[in-house]
Amino acid sequence: MVIRGGRVVDPESGRDEIIDVGIRSGLIATVGAIPEGTGGKTIDASGKVVCPGFVDLHAHGQSVAADWMQAFDGVTTALELEVGVLPVAAWYDRQRTEGRVLNHGVSVGWIFARKTVKAGIAADPDLHPMEMMGQGAGDDGGWSSAVASAGELAQIRDILCTGLREGGIGIGIPHGYAPGAGVKEMTAVCNVAAAAGVPTFTHIPFMSNTDPQSSEEAYVRLIGYAAATGAHMHVCHLNSTSLHDIGRCRDLLLNAQRMGLPITVEAYPYGTGSTVISAAFFADPEFPKRTGSAYGSIELIHNRHQMRDRDELLGVRQADPGALVAWHFLDLERNDGHRDLLDLSVLYPGGAIASDAMPWVEPDGSLYRGAEWPLPRRLSSHPRSAGTFSKFLGDYHRERGKIGLMEAIEKCTLIPSRIIEGCLPQMRRKARLQEGCDADIIVFDPETIAERASFVDMTAHAAGMDAVLVGGTPVILGGTLDTRVRPGRAVRCEGRNDEP
Repeated sequence: MVIRGGRVVDPESGRDEIIDVGIRSGLIATVGAIPEGTGGKTIDASGKVVCPGFVDLHAHGQSVAADWMQAFDGVTTALELEVGVLPVAAWYDRQRTEGRVLNHGVSVGWIFARKTVKAGIAADPDLHPMEMMGQGAGDDGGWSSAVASAGELAQIRDILCTGLREGGIGIGIPHGYAPGAGVKEMTAVCNVAAAAGVPTFTHIPFMSNTDPQSSEEAYVRLIGYAAATGAHMHVCHLNSTSLHDIGRCRDLLLNAQRMGLPITVEAYPYGTGSTVISAAFFADPEFPKRTGSAYGSIELIHNRHQMRDRDELLGVRQADPGALVAWHFLDLERNDGHRDLLDLSVLYPGGAIASDAMPWVEPDGSLYRGAEWPLPRRLSSHPRSAGTFSKFLGDYHRERGKIGLMEAIEKCTLIPSRIIEGCLPQMRRKARLQEGCDADIIVFDPETIAERASFVDMTAHAAGMDAVLVGGTPVILGGTLDTRVRPGRAVRCEGRNDEP
């Protein structure tokens, strides 16, 4: 295959020129002038940008349907690293058996290890990670609120080490869902990660604008873990966990990075978050005061019903702990100051763009496991599941001029890839448009690329994506999806036998 006459952009080499790209056996064979008549199939990329496929470190969808929507958003590698899974080997086996469209991978799920040890909730490989997140919503065994004993902590560590040996890409630490886990446990978990040479992917424990237990305090702890243990601490969604204190939290992280601490950052370009309704921070009796959000800012994804008060929230939480909700923590339409806060996180120097894409759900709130295309309009999810990267390029680069094209593409490709390359050498063949690298390539129109999904029309795929190749196989060609192909391959750490 030859991609002809496109504007080839490769952040690592700095290449930005109109040139051809030749592909052979799933790899980039040539970047340069290719004589007419050479090769087989040709993609005319005139007037289009040709660049590496986007690497999403924070994608909860993990299904064929989710892959299709993310492909139109330019994603070729979608990783579930914040929450992770258990058991790791069984998850990878299932993906191989069922087939995936995009490259995929997972971290080891610390919170599931905690549920197993403290609540006796065995990890079920047949459940989606978001379904597992809803298990034990009554805080069975104190898995969410209680400190682990020395014996329990030893068991948690053993489970994490097993998951790393099975190929987990680091350790997912959604601490905000189990804020009772103490500093001793966190340092022990970080020690496991540091010994194995893998990152942690951390959702901070506290989400609040007020002390004690503010977002700022949580980030000070995270910085301390990096300094005390040497663990690579990756910050998940700086925007939504910092709430209205993004500026101060950003400064703390920048100062820590200047001191050489192993800390990396991601954000997504939305002022609305999404999670399960059983998240511990929603149940806090002082939720409105501590977050600056009324209960009406929380709405059920599947029917857009907004919570009236805490009693209703607790009732829904009891009835369906795994129900997905949207949380409008910033008001971007009516508050310019909130837009400025979001910009501080999205444009964080050296920060990655990551979607936090959610699964697709049915009207009754159950997860969609089908493979229909177009996706049925009855399904719902957060718009970021369909348009994060397109929104970033269309809004921050084209419309608002906040960032140049090269730097914008770097935040979607090279930066996220480098966050995990230390433990995952195979990623060094991705996120680059260079000879010998994997042919994970996208071709998009810089004048039309944009998010189309909204909370009114959630299943509208992104606009402007002309071609998406995964390992050289066209998933999208001429703007049309090929629903038959499953070229996605596992991204997985191999042979981790390090013990803390």
